[in-house]
Amino acid sequence: MFTALGGRPKRRTPQRADMTASATEEDTTSNCVALTRAIISVSDKTGLTEFAQALTERGVEIYSTGGTRRHLEEAGLVVQDISSYTGFPEMMDGRLKTLHPKVFGGILARHDRDDDMKGLEAEAIRTFELVVVNLYPFEQTVACEGVTDAEAIEQIDIGGPSLVRAAAKNHRFTTILTSADQYAELLDDLSASGSTSLPFRRKMAGAAFARTAAYDQAIAGYFASASTADTVPNDSPFDTQMTRRWQRQAVLRYGENPHQQAALYATGGEGASLVRARQLNGKELSYNNLLDLDAALGIVRSFEQPCVVVIKHNNPCGIACSATIEQATSNAMAGDPVSAFGSVLGFNRIVDAAAAEALVRPGLFIEAIVAPGFEPAAVEKLTTIPKWKKNVRLMELGELASLAPTQVVREVNGGVLVQEADTLATDPSDWQIVTETKAEDGMMAELKFAWDVVRHVRSNAIAVCNGLASCGIGAGQMSRVDAVDIALSKAGERTQGAVLSSDAFFPFPDSIHKAAAAGIAAVIQPGGSKKDSEVIAACNEHGLAMIFTGRRHFKH
Repeated sequence: MFTALGGRPKRRTPQRADMTASATEEDTTSNCVALTRAIISVSDKTGLTEFAQALTERGVEIYSTGGTRRHLEEAGLVVQDISSYTGFPEMMDGRLKTLHPKVFGGILARHDRDDDMKGLEAEAIRTFELVVVNLYPFEQTVACEGVTDAEAIEQIDIGGPSLVRAAAKNHRFTTILTSADQYAELLDDLSASGSTSLPFRRKMAGAAFARTAAYDQAIAGYFASASTADTVPNDSPFDTQMTRRWQRQAVLRYGENPHQQAALYATGGEGASLVRARQLNGKELSYNNLLDLDAALGIVRSFEQPCVVVIKHNNPCGIACSATIEQATSNAMAGDPVSAFGSVLGFNRIVDAAAAEALVRPGLFIEAIVAPGFEPAAVEKLTTIPKWKKNVRLMELGELASLAPTQVVREVNGGVLVQEADTLATDPSDWQIVTETKAEDGMMAELKFAWDVVRHVRSNAIAVCNGLASCGIGAGQMSRVDAVDIALSKAGERTQGAVLSSDAFFPFPDSIHKAAAAGIAAVIQPGGSKKDSEVIAACNEHGLAMIFTGRRHFKH
């Protein structure tokens, strides 16, 4: 933060009496802390009885509240009631339970400070070396259809986050658990030393602060949403502040290049995604594999017919739709056979044995495949031929719903760019045939396919298609003419009677002359150039049909 004069504010050195040398984490006297008392207050009671029983067997005295206390007592465990201990009853339907000095004093006390410990003794406050809290299920509640504002607000936890933060702050002496997944790890730590270790407590503190941050983020997002009943509708789909929490899933071998480190993080959410896919076979996924697999998934899930896409360097080099997934596989691989070597494939149907057979031809190798599923016979075929075996990565998604991101976030130096995802549906009724030659009915399906393909190609983008399959794709060129040349060259003789799509308008008629000379029968493009009349005239000269969609699909 900068001052009004533009300089950096001076950093203040804390001058508080409690900042003593004994309060540093290097103090080994607090490295191991024996557990004598625990506070347990959880909404998710998964594994709780067994965990509490294990604590009791180790001599830990358990204090609890409301539903958690009743749950443990019904299991036959001895539990101290926090209200009996504090002398203050639970109030307001449980809104007020643990917010009391006799609770927080016992959590926050520094055991190596005489003044802290004497203060506890004077007020008859007991120490708590373990706090087990998971928060009210706010995120799950607001995800339910038809939830009311009042129901959502009642699931905003107050005492829970306060307990979590207090214990995490004082992790030199207090252990905090915020998930049932951590129970076994704590018991293992206790088994090793008979007390909790500082590295473990610090690790749990970090997880605790991450949990409260995510919880507050979910609440802030709820109140920022226009769907909240008591808020004024937002005239923009973008929040004034944006916070995102990512959970690390894997540390990758390296990034785009061996000298770059990389990791994979999950952003949450439901539905089929690459992060939640199950790997059936193959080596560890690389950074580039993940990028290409995600691109493949984004493309095939946008087509309703059986579809296969071949991805190379984050661009489709072959894509096809057909009545069967086997035929779509063969047609997609034929789109650019040279580039297909070492590629990544995406399927929107289960990979069957026939589709697998179309892939395992001599001289071909595929890096990875993502699909809703794989028939056992397909897995057998894909993983037994000599060159593939354990190398090819098979990623199983499960049911592939038409789930797509609503926003795209990209980092720039000093900030991020956020935009709505390009999920605009293709609607041929909005198209305009602008040439004397009209597209025949049979050609309209081909033009729609070509238009749906080119939107997934990096700009400048050109796609030549025939038979609901790509024949040649020109991607990511600085000049649209160069993109046309590449696409036509890739297509070769297959340009005869094919269609050509462009993600943005043609600024000059030169590309039309090239397309006509190659045998292209129809062109589809957004229109909108100052020289549209010259481009249309060139089509009329060659007898080409041309459609204006009125929409462009840049993909930078």
